[in-house]
Formats: sequence, C-alpha cells, structure tokens
Amino acid sequence: MFVKVQVVNAFLDLKLQVVSAFPDLKVQKVDAFPDKCGRWQMVDAFPDFKIQFVDAFPDLKIQFVTAFPGPP
Repeated sequence: MFVKVQVVNAFLDLKLQVVSAFPDLKVQKVDAFPDKCGRWQMVDAFPDFKIQFVDAFPDLKIQFVTAFPGPP
C-alpha cells in the first residue's frame, strides 16, 4: 500500500497496531510522493484512507521503518 493516510478517532477505515516485531506491513513515513509499497504520507485532508491506532484487536499490525518498507 502506498497512500496518503489521516489519523482519526471516528469514521475510520482501518484499525492499526504498531508493533516492533512480526508486522503484517512495514511502513515508512514520507513527506511527499508515497510511490512504493509501504510508503505512507500522513495528511490532514483528502486521505486515501483513514486510520486509528489501537492497542488491541487491530485490522493490521504495522512496524515503522526508515528503509525497506513493504511486506515483511
């Protein structure tokens, strides 16, 4: 997934849990051009989808990385 995402508390598309091991997806935050799998640009308006960070029962587990984003 390479998209623009917005963090919200209501009307969300996905619940995400940030983990340090065994993620479903490795995510690299970028300031512009989220053009490869796992590169996400955080925005305040016009997102491709809206997320909420949770501690339990996530839809997807992610790990933030500085290089090599994408599926583990």
